[in-house]
Amino acid sequence: MATRSTAVLASGTASTAKLFVAALAFTGAYVGFSAYDTANSAPHPAQTVTLSARELPIISPTTARTPQAAKPGKISVSALPVGDAGCVKTFVARSVVINAEPDHTVLYGWELSRWSPGTNTWHSYFVNYDGFAGNTKTVRWNPSITNNPGWYRIELTVEGAKTIKSDRFQVSC
Repeated sequence: MATRSTAVLASGTASTAKLFVAALAFTGAYVGFSAYDTANSAPHPAQTVTLSARELPIISPTTARTPQAAKPGKISVSALPVGDAGCVKTFVARSVVINAEPDHTVLYGWELSRWSPGTNTWHSYFVNYDGFAGNTKTVRWNPSITNNPGWYRIELTVEGAKTIKSDRFQVSC
């Protein structure tokens, strides 16, 4: 019986040794492939890119420093004097709103829209709502644009009336 137990023990040890050698071979192959993959993922040499920019002036109608006269059905837009630090542009938008029912409050809303050249559409950038009771009122809005050059326009929507839009204007820093 002792020889039979020894034979079983010897064959079990041999199998264990074979499994151990196979596990070492697999681990070595895994480490080798990992090292190869890491060597291939080394960063490429850096390339120097030179960026340049040019300053574009704000073009009309926003070059006027004094607010233009407000008229019904029109929006006048003027730039406020440059007094803000950095790239902050503040504008004055004016119009006259006529209330069809002076005994009731009329609501209106301003919207500053920015042109998106990627989609060729105007997107809402900033909005403001207000209202008043009475016959007519000269309404005024002072939107500010900070560090966002591009083309803009201002829209005025009055409850029960057609939306009016200003001429587009360009903002640059």
